[in-house]
Amino acid sequence: MLLGLVLAPFAGSLVAICIPSSKGAAAAWFAGAIALFCLVTSVGLYPMISNGTPLRYDLAWLPELGLNFTLRMDGFAWMFASLVTAIGLLVVVYARYYMSTSDPVPRFFSLFLAFMGAMLGVVLSGNLILLAIFWELTSIISFLLIGYWHHNAAARDGARMALTITGTGGLCMFVGLMLIGHVVGSYDLDTVLASGNVIRDHPLYTTILVLILMGALTKSAQFPFHFWLPHAMAAPTPVSAYLHSATLVKAGVFLLIRLWPVMAGTDAWFWIVGLAGLSTLLLGAYFAIFQQDLKGLLAYSTISHLGLITVLLSLGSPLAAVAAIFHTMNHATFKASLFMAAGIIDHETGTRDMRRLSGLFKYMPFTATLAMVASASMAGVPLLNGFLSKEMFFAEAIETHKYNLLDTLTPYVATLASMFSVTYSLRFIHSVFFGPPPTDLPKAPHEPPHWMRAPIEFLVLACLVVGIVPSYTIGPFLHTAVQSVLGAATPNYSLAVWHGWNLPLFMSLIALAGGVALFLMMKSYLATSIEGPPLFRRLEGQRIFERVLVTLSWKWARWIEMRAGTRRLQPQMRVLVFVALAAGTTPLLLKGFSPATIVLRSIDPILALLWLIGIICAVGAAYQAKFHRLAALVLLGGAGLVTCLTFVWLSAPDLAVTQLLVEIVTTVLILLGLRWLPKRIEQHDEQELMTFPVRMRRLRDFALAILCGIGMMLISYTVMTRSLPETISSYFLERAYSEGGGTNVVNVILVDFRGFDTLGEIAVLCIVALTVFALLLRFRPATESLETPEQQRVQNAFDDKHPDRAKGDSIAEYLFIPSVIMRWMFPAIGMFAAFLFFRGHDLPGGGFAAGITMSIAFILQYMAGGTRWVEERLRIHPLRWMSIGLIVATATGLGSWLFDYPFLTSHAQYVDLPLIGKIPLASAILFDLGVFSLVLGATVLILIALAHQSLRAPRAQMRAARSAGKEIV
Repeated sequence: MLLGLVLAPFAGSLVAICIPSSKGAAAAWFAGAIALFCLVTSVGLYPMISNGTPLRYDLAWLPELGLNFTLRMDGFAWMFASLVTAIGLLVVVYARYYMSTSDPVPRFFSLFLAFMGAMLGVVLSGNLILLAIFWELTSIISFLLIGYWHHNAAARDGARMALTITGTGGLCMFVGLMLIGHVVGSYDLDTVLASGNVIRDHPLYTTILVLILMGALTKSAQFPFHFWLPHAMAAPTPVSAYLHSATLVKAGVFLLIRLWPVMAGTDAWFWIVGLAGLSTLLLGAYFAIFQQDLKGLLAYSTISHLGLITVLLSLGSPLAAVAAIFHTMNHATFKASLFMAAGIIDHETGTRDMRRLSGLFKYMPFTATLAMVASASMAGVPLLNGFLSKEMFFAEAIETHKYNLLDTLTPYVATLASMFSVTYSLRFIHSVFFGPPPTDLPKAPHEPPHWMRAPIEFLVLACLVVGIVPSYTIGPFLHTAVQSVLGAATPNYSLAVWHGWNLPLFMSLIALAGGVALFLMMKSYLATSIEGPPLFRRLEGQRIFERVLVTLSWKWARWIEMRAGTRRLQPQMRVLVFVALAAGTTPLLLKGFSPATIVLRSIDPILALLWLIGIICAVGAAYQAKFHRLAALVLLGGAGLVTCLTFVWLSAPDLAVTQLLVEIVTTVLILLGLRWLPKRIEQHDEQELMTFPVRMRRLRDFALAILCGIGMMLISYTVMTRSLPETISSYFLERAYSEGGGTNVVNVILVDFRGFDTLGEIAVLCIVALTVFALLLRFRPATESLETPEQQRVQNAFDDKHPDRAKGDSIAEYLFIPSVIMRWMFPAIGMFAAFLFFRGHDLPGGGFAAGITMSIAFILQYMAGGTRWVEERLRIHPLRWMSIGLIVATATGLGSWLFDYPFLTSHAQYVDLPLIGKIPLASAILFDLGVFSLVLGATVLILIALAHQSLRAPRAQMRAARSAGKEIV
């Protein structure tokens, strides 16, 4: 059930993205059904973990490295999973009415479900590496959600800032988690949580602590990384409500609480976490007072409340940890309701500027009442849930823990920040709902649809019920969560509403009275002031962030690029080859390398002649590359053909088939690309190539090539001649048929033994194809390459001389018979591709070879009929083929999990078919089908990008003619 809980949102995300944009309501219903399923599943698992025993799901991942795909749910993880799914469901209901029909709503819900799945993965990970993977997924998907309205510059900037800050912190955290695994000897969370003394006593503790805190503090927007969160308000309000209440920014405090038993209790923890938390608590509350945007006020209040939780965790007290967990739950309820209320106000009035909003209670009484109750909970008013956890915060703040200045200041800072929270809560209520009727609003204010308001009603009811009778409502669940974190150290605590007249109560009264007084004094100023707090208007985080980026990208990076970079391909290749040579030579020189004695053996004269031809072609291609591209390409093809024949000679038919097919496709694609490149060096520049500096540069490149060639020759010769007791090849030969179900060892390795490598390679191929396509879309041919080729000019002249013939009939004079043959070859090549595909597991062939073969059929059609002719007659959807291929290949790997086997484990058996008899069949054929589809799609996508240049060229010619003032015929 744990696996289904994590995978369901991701599966729903893939389905939601396929829903048409016009079916926004259907996408909302579907997303709601997925969220409801996850909530019901999470709630249903409570009886299994309520006794204190974690629920685990283990799946073999990389067992040799001690890594398994482990999901783990204890009371604390259950609490977070319930928050993620419950508030996620409410936000989906709310978003159904908030999102405009003009927005791509299915894309929104697809990203939303994927984000829910990533967050569930974070809280349910039972393995540190798996936690880091899901952690980075939350950063990436939140980037897409924040930048959902990508036409808005503020959304793009906010998304970029959020990804930069949280992504950098996530990388630091990943290093810290790996160091924990190194110290403990395991990445399993149970083992880590039982190794607190080992971690705290290790010399690397401080390094680990700083790295882990970088991840947690950046994610939860703690000082000095707090500035990214307000700029994320450019996201749609449902996203803001979800990110601020139960997901993204709570991930940081989740990590702090999760690792609290093994990381807390030291001076380094107290000072670093305490300083960050107190600074964030106070500054966030102070900044919130002076915000004019509703969501900006709530964003800074979120920062402040997260600082409150961080301060509690810094104290190292079990009671403080209890208060931190409790406030995490309470903050999720009132903050989600407040963000949704702000979204309703914006949705129904057309603005979030509090200087323009006033007197809305008359027009929106129900929404106003709900928002006022939630704001009172945020301010810590008695009989609401926020008051209870803030009382626990005050009680722990006045306790003496470390006997130092920071510990002494904590009660005063806590009281002052609480006073500020009362002030900004009052401002939210008074500025929006009271005062004179609003004027000049973009929309006439009114109540929203009932179901848009229903999620707020549910959350506000939770604030009231928990605040009045906490022991009977939230008490058992809080105890389960606390006990799973603290274990035997769980203290006695009380959730009673009344503890008598004590110091925490007086601190609350001072904060309430002081906050009211401060608001009354500043009310007139706040109603007319500009955005931003006094004393800090010039010290803005975004400005500092932008300055840092500009310094890094435009000064330092540009300085390095000017001195070490070049736009020419040849110097880049020289550096790349030199680094590869140094990387290969250095370990051999340090560790010693004694190549086997070279023994000259007799060689077949035919093979020697073949290699001589290949050498001549390779050297000729290198020489002609500067002068004649077509000649260089032909010679390069000759060298490739010799390589194919060599593979055949040495009994490697699989390699020969693949090499031959790739040579055909790449040669044609490069030939198509050469048509649009600018001309080479002019003739009068050829003499400059014979100058002394140029000769030295060529001599240097020649020497580098000779060294690399000699190095590869020595390594290859040593590997092939050195006898080893056991080789990896014997392992594959012995197990290819018994475990992989195929006699073609090469293909079994690709789709079974090293299937994960192949999956990564086809994913890279997909990315490369998309990148090439995107670059070619932006590519504009050189002016000199727009001229019509000579053959076409001859054909056009022939048509002009014979006007009685149909335009284009003259092609019969040149390519009629070859073009007809090429068109007829399409079904034949398709059959040959199917032949290669189905025989691949036992004989030379396979999905990759079949995909390349099928792409040749499409290349012939484009060459024979042209771009328009082909695309008018064939349905070509390379993006769909690539997507289907990647999904099928991945789904094949996931399917093995259903039978408790490692990822991409294949199964083979004989199947008895009527009239045919028994045939061997392996599940790896589905994986190979994914490879076939993706390779075909990627190749055809690049072909289409190149072919469409022929359609852009006439338009470019017309633009050039217009700019030159010529008449356009």
